Parts: sequence; C-alpha cells; structure tokens
Amino acid sequence: MESYYLDWANLLLRWLHVITAIAWIGSSFYFVFLDSSLTAPVDDDLKKQGVSGELWAVHGGGFYHPVKFNVAPPQLPPHLHWFFWESYSTWLSGFSLFTVSYLWSASTYLIDKSRMDWAPATAIAVALSFLVVFWLLYDLICRLFGQRKHGDAIVGALVFGLVCIASWLTCHWFAGRAAFLLVGAMLATSMSASVFFWIIPGQKKVVAAIKAGAPVDPIHGQRGKQRSVHNTYFTLPVLFAMLSGHYSFTYTHPQNWLVLILMMFAGAAIRQFFVMRHGYKLGRNGNPLPYALVGVAAIVAVIVWLKPAPPALADQGAINSVASSAYLTGVTGQNDYKSLQVVLAQRCYQCHGAQVQMKNVRLDSPQNVKLHAQNLYQQVVVTKLMPMNNATGISDAERRLIKQWFEAGAQTD
Repeated sequence: MESYYLDWANLLLRWLHVITAIAWIGSSFYFVFLDSSLTAPVDDDLKKQGVSGELWAVHGGGFYHPVKFNVAPPQLPPHLHWFFWESYSTWLSGFSLFTVSYLWSASTYLIDKSRMDWAPATAIAVALSFLVVFWLLYDLICRLFGQRKHGDAIVGALVFGLVCIASWLTCHWFAGRAAFLLVGAMLATSMSASVFFWIIPGQKKVVAAIKAGAPVDPIHGQRGKQRSVHNTYFTLPVLFAMLSGHYSFTYTHPQNWLVLILMMFAGAAIRQFFVMRHGYKLGRNGNPLPYALVGVAAIVAVIVWLKPAPPALADQGAINSVASSAYLTGVTGQNDYKSLQVVLAQRCYQCHGAQVQMKNVRLDSPQNVKLHAQNLYQQVVVTKLMPMNNATGISDAERRLIKQWFEAGAQTD
C-alpha cells in the first residue's frame, strides 16, 4: 500500500514540477529574448523618461509595446508584477519529487553498492551536500570574478570546471540515474538560489530606493542580469539531466560522467546560439551559427560513441550456456519458459516474488509472467532499468535470453 501512495505522490509532484518549470523557463526565455531584441526608443517622450529600449510585438490578435527603463523608471506604477514564484515553486516541487523518488528509498534508487557501499543516511547527506556546496562555490566565483574585466569568460570557465568535477564525483559515488538527476538538481538549486538571494533582493532594494526618492545603485540590476543570464545557460543542461533518466544507455555507460558533461556542454552551446541570434538579427552580435554547430557536433559525437556494438558470434554461446546450466539439465531451447524461469528466480524474485511485489508486479508464476511479459521486456531488455542498479547481477546474456523468449511469442506453456 505504501508503494501505491508513493506512486501517486511521484505522479502528482512530477506533474506539478513540469507545470511550474514550464512557467519559469518560459518567462526566463522570454526576458532573455526581450533584452536581446530591444531597440533604442524613437519617441522623444520615452527618451526623456529614461527608456533604454523598446520592442513592438504581435501575439494572440493584439500588439504589445514593452519598454525597459535604464536603471529605474521615474516613478513606480501602482501594480508591479514580480517574477519569483515560478522559480520557487519549481524548486520546491522538484526537491519534493527528488525526496519521494530517490531519498525516500535511497538504498534502492540512490545507492549503487558496486560504486559506494554506504549507509542510506550517509548517501542522503552527501547527495544534499552537492546542492549546498555547488551553490556556495558558484556564488563565490560570481562575487570574486563577476565584475572584473572579462569576468563573464572567467566565471564561465570556472563554473564549467566545477560542473565537470561534480559530474565525475556523482557518477562515481551514486547510481547512474541518480547521479545524472543529482547534477541537474544541483544546477537547478543554484538557479533558484540566485533568484532568492540576489535577483529578488536586488530588485527590492531598487524599489525601496525609488520609493524613498534616493539614488538607485545600478549594481543591483547588473548582478541580477548576470545571474539571470547564467540561469538561461543552465536551463538546457538541467533539462537533459532530468530527461536522461528515461534512457538508460546514457547513465549506464562506463564513462557516464563524460556523457553527461558532453551533453550538458552541447545544451549550453545551443542555448548560446539562441541568445545571440536575437541580437544578431539586429546587427549587434556576430554570427551565432558556430555555437549551434558545436553543440550539434557534440551530440552527434556522443551518439556515435554510444552506438552499441553488433552482437558477437559468442553471444549465442553465452545464451545457450545460460539456458543449459546445471539448473536446467535436460532442458533445451533458449526460448523455453523453463530457461527464463531460472533467470527470473535468480534475478527478479527478490523484489517480484512471493514475499515482496514491488510495483504490484509478481513474476513467480507462468500466469503473472505472461501478464507482465511486455513490461518485463521493456524494463529488462529495452531500457535496462531492471534490476534496479543491477543489484542482482543480471548478465547481458540473460537479458538477451529474455529478449529471445519475448520475441518468440512469450510462451509460458
């Protein structure tokens, strides 16, 4: 029953997280586009008010004319919209989902004993420390180098190095899928923390100064803009880290840390193309196409690199060895249910047998195996998600035996 309620919590939190993330990322993308697409005002009245840029747009049957004031407007309007709950809601729902999906069952989903055989409490503490430590180091880098000459390049290089180190550590300490998600959560935490600790407080100081009739310090706007730009580059890497959990060929690779780094780098490069493209159309930036080409090239390189090798001739011998093991004396034919039953008994009954039925799946009878044949094939052969973190040590030959059994008709007679 607990598993049933956890599944519902997972579904609802995932739904909420996607909704709030769309709102946050959508507004972030829009304002980056807006900043890059503003042109100098033509109207003299707008110039006198201190408007530094304007944009005309058409959408949904109407025309829009947003303007941006240099540092601050002459006076505040009665209704001022703040963009922060999109960020906070995304982080809160995401952290809740991470807790339900990974931290709640750390021994199953977070820990891979072949990498680090530590207690669940230790694994949870270390995982959470990545969220905190990365933010502290990222924030320190921004404060030390962000306002210097060539500060953006220095910060970018140092943060990229920090992400590489974190990716290597998580992939060597945690289960592959958890490691990828943890790196994504780490970046997302820094994104939301920038909103909470810098962007919104800076905007509040600007508003307070305007209300008090005091001069507005432009540093608040500069810092807020800097962190917002960083957030937009984090977005695509975070999305890849979150989505990759559905594709085991990424996080189960022996060099999964390098796969993660290359794909996040590709995402950041492609995002740079879109950021520069807005200004390029107005003649402000150089041609952004090389960034897109570099990102695509990185993705293609990973695709070629991860391409599975064609089955060797020895594979069939390995399958036959499984099917004709000592447990199956007298049994012939690798598609026979009795051959499959031995594999299920050794690799699956611990979680899907008489004592325990994880996800309400039981595989210790012909009827149940037939009922769950499609799911068995999908989880064990296609995605290779099961056994979880390969805790029972299923071999490639055993996976191929299941594949042959299913493709031959999944008979249990």
